[in-house]
Amino acid sequence: MSRANWADKGQQLRLGPTDSSQWLRCIGASRLGGVEMQAPELSLWLQARGSSWVDAKEGRFHLREGDWIAFSRDARPVVQADARGICVGVNIPVTTLRTMAHFGEFGLHVGRGRVAAEDALRVARLWYRVRRQVPAPTTDASLTAPMRSLLLALEQMQAKQRQQMLRCPGATLTRKRQVFERMQRARLYLEGHCDRVVRISELAQRAQFSSWYFSRVFHQVYGESPQTTCSKLRLQRAAGLLASTSMGVAEVGSASGFENNCSFARSFRAHFGMTATQYRAASRPLALDSQTCGTSRARHLVGNGELLGFPAKTASRNSTHNVSKRLTRS
Repeated sequence: MSRANWADKGQQLRLGPTDSSQWLRCIGASRLGGVEMQAPELSLWLQARGSSWVDAKEGRFHLREGDWIAFSRDARPVVQADARGICVGVNIPVTTLRTMAHFGEFGLHVGRGRVAAEDALRVARLWYRVRRQVPAPTTDASLTAPMRSLLLALEQMQAKQRQQMLRCPGATLTRKRQVFERMQRARLYLEGHCDRVVRISELAQRAQFSSWYFSRVFHQVYGESPQTTCSKLRLQRAAGLLASTSMGVAEVGSASGFENNCSFARSFRAHFGMTATQYRAASRPLALDSQTCGTSRARHLVGNGELLGFPAKTASRNSTHNVSKRLTRS
């Protein structure tokens, strides 16, 4: 992969469609770098270190270490890494997805989730191998074994989503996938707007279903109603703001879509078993410990001394800054 596909040290990139001779494209953003995707292609991102903000058609998302997110072809995501963040991604054209389907029931879905540290490391190493082996656009490319391994690892990362897909209504697997893709887009939109109350009619319109049918399928697939999911997401957002900012409790409630402080206080206590003030007091020591141990946690997530395939003795000698520099080399 060339430097043209990697945004580092504040660099901002705008990328178009993947070259027709390539099966996929490895991309990344690190250390305040940003990438704006303008290609009508599925893209999947994994936060290997630090955090990043992502703005897309479905809303705004905050990725932390171990988080992944996959967008549909029309999402046009903009990824912005923080000062110590490394976010790796893959652009996957439709032709590649169709080719992979010949190897079995392969499929990648729109959505969001988390992976364990060892799984994130495995995917990151495969990503690095593909990055080093992708041929130049002027040569005849082929779907190589490392590419297939990376795509299959991304599919395994979405094991939970596949189980949810099988709960969708439909007589055939193709129909289930069609329904699930619509539901996933609506759910991702719900997660991207957790700062307000999202109405069922709004979600149903995005899924192109009636409100009644959407609510029924949503409960069947995710095990709870859209209203319950919306409330949980807003409370999780509130908890994150309490732990990471100095905003007042009333401000946090307002920023999480609650109409008044009483409603927020009642909902927060019912969900977490403590008041917002108690939650903030309990979470502050954890936040300080996270800042103190941030470097060691980051190294563990991206490799336990072997960052994206680098030898352990080499990685252990380098600082996090030097390792990040090696990542950006072509």
